[in-house]
Amino acid sequence: MTIKVFSVAEMVAAEKAADAAGHSYAQMMETAGQRVAEAIQARHDVADRQVLVLVGPGNNGGDGLVAGRYLAEAGAVVAFYLFKPRDAAQDDNLARVEEMELDVLLADHDHRFRVLRHRLRITDIIVDGLLGTGGSRPIEGPLAAFMEQIKAGIAERRAAAAPGRSPLLSLTAPPAAAEERPVWDERPVAPVVVAIDCPSGLNCDTGALDPLAVPADLTVTFAGPKRGHFLFPGATACGELVVADIAIDPQLPAVAGVTLEVATADLARDLLPRRPPDGHKGTFGTALIAAGSIRYWGAPALAARGAFRAGAGLVTLAVPQRLRPALAGQFPEATYPAITDTDTLGVSTANLLLSSLKSYGALLVGPGLGEAGSFMNALLDGLRAPTDGPAPPLLVDADGLNLLAEMPEWPERLPPQTILTPHPGEMARLVGRSLAAVRDENRVALARSCAAEWGHVVLLKGAYTVIAAPDGRTTLLPFANPILAVAGSGDVLSGIIVGLLAQGVEPYTAAVLGGYLHGAAGQLAADFWGDAGLLAGELADWVSHVRRALR
Repeated sequence: MTIKVFSVAEMVAAEKAADAAGHSYAQMMETAGQRVAEAIQARHDVADRQVLVLVGPGNNGGDGLVAGRYLAEAGAVVAFYLFKPRDAAQDDNLARVEEMELDVLLADHDHRFRVLRHRLRITDIIVDGLLGTGGSRPIEGPLAAFMEQIKAGIAERRAAAAPGRSPLLSLTAPPAAAEERPVWDERPVAPVVVAIDCPSGLNCDTGALDPLAVPADLTVTFAGPKRGHFLFPGATACGELVVADIAIDPQLPAVAGVTLEVATADLARDLLPRRPPDGHKGTFGTALIAAGSIRYWGAPALAARGAFRAGAGLVTLAVPQRLRPALAGQFPEATYPAITDTDTLGVSTANLLLSSLKSYGALLVGPGLGEAGSFMNALLDGLRAPTDGPAPPLLVDADGLNLLAEMPEWPERLPPQTILTPHPGEMARLVGRSLAAVRDENRVALARSCAAEWGHVVLLKGAYTVIAAPDGRTTLLPFANPILAVAGSGDVLSGIIVGLLAQGVEPYTAAVLGGYLHGAAGQLAADFWGDAGLLAGELADWVSHVRRALR
C-alpha cells in the first residue's frame, strides 16, 4: 500500500471529482472533522479538557467547526474563535455548534485580543482551522496581528512548561500493537497544537513557512499528504503527520493519476522478497561489490554488511589487493576474488569481473572506489556488450558517481535501469550545476527529470529521500532523521539495495524498499540511541530488526 502525495491543485481536483461522483463536499467536511477529533482522542483523554478551535473563513474553518463539535460530544470544553464572522443561516456546521450552546467568540468583538489571550492561558488543546492548504501568500494585515497573538500565547505557556515527550511519526514506524502505541503526556502543561490539513502559514506546495506560522504537534491531513509536508522548512512545522481517510474513491481518475507517492510500512512488507523455508544461500542471490581503495578501507565492508542484512545469500567483495587481508579478517562471511590491482582497482580487475558476470545476481560499483577511472571505463565498456551472458542489474554510488560525472554522455554507457544513488553534492556534479542550485531546486522535480532524461532509476538522498523511475513513478520516503547523517550510512544503503537486487527484486522496487529499510533502521536506532551516536555498521544491523518488525 502506498499513499498519494498531492499538490494543492491535485487535491482540489480530487475533491471536485468526488463531489461530482456523489460524495458531497458536506460529507467530506463532516468526515474530515470527525477524523481530526478521532486523532486527538487517540492521543488524549479529552474529557473536561479546554479546547480552543481557531476558525478561518474557508473550508478549513468548517472542518474545525465539525472537529470541535465531536470533541464537545466526547466531553471536552470547547470554544470556537472565529477570525471572520460566519452566517449560521448559511453554515450548517456553525448552526449545529450554536444549537449545542458552545462558546463562539468573534475576533471582531475582541478588543485588543483580550479574550483570545485569556483563552490561550487556559487551553489544553488548540485546533488550527485557519488556513489549511489555502496558505500561499504572506500573512499580513489583521491576520498577522491575530497570529502574532497566538504565537505569543503559545510561547508564553511553553516557556513555563517542562519539556514533553515527542510523538513518533506515524508514517515511519511499522504498525504497532495497541498496547505499544505512543501516548502523549497525560495532561499537557503547555497547549498541544493540532493543525487541520496543514499548519497555518505553511505553503502546502512549496514547503515555504511564513514567520508567523503556527507549528503543530500533530497535523491531520486528508486523503494523502501534501507536498509541502515533506519540503523544508515547512516540514519542521508539521509534528506528527497523520493521514485521514475521508472516503474519496482512490479509483477516481483525479486520484489515480497522481504519480507521487509516499512509502509506508505496509508497502515495505508487501515488497519484501519471499524467504522459502527450503531456500539455501544460492536461492537468495549473490551480490558483487566492486569498491574500496587505499584511502577508503571501510566502505566495502559497510556495503557488504548492508547486503547481508538485506537478505543476500552471498556477497563477493572485489577490493584492491592491499585491502583484502584486513577485510577478510574483519568480514569472513564475504568471498574475495583474486584481484591483482594493489591500491586502486584498474583494468585488470574490470576484465576479471566481466569474465564471471554470470555468477552474480547484482553489481554495486563505487563505495570508496577512489580515483579508479580506468576501472570504471573498462567495466562500462564490457557491460555494454557482455560476452558472458546478460549483465546483472547495476547500482552506482559514491565515487562511482563522481567518475561518471567526468565521462561524456555517461548515461548511454550504463545498462538500462541502472540505479544511481547520489547525495546533493554528487547530483550537482552529475547535472553540472552548483551545489547551491541543486539544493534550491525542487527535489521531486529534479529526480523525476533526471530519471526520465537518463533512462535510469534515481534515488536522491536527503531528508525525505526521493526515488524516481524513467517512466514517471516517484516515491518519497517518510524519513528525516539526523541519526543517519554519519559517514558510511550511504555505503550501507547501497549495500541494502544491491542485496535486494541480488534476490531478484526489480530496480525501482529495490530502490524504494532498500531506502525504506535503511530509513526505518535509522528510526528504530533513534528510538534507542537518540538523534546522534549511531555508527554505520550498527545501522546495517538494525535492518534485521526492521525486517522482523515488518514480517
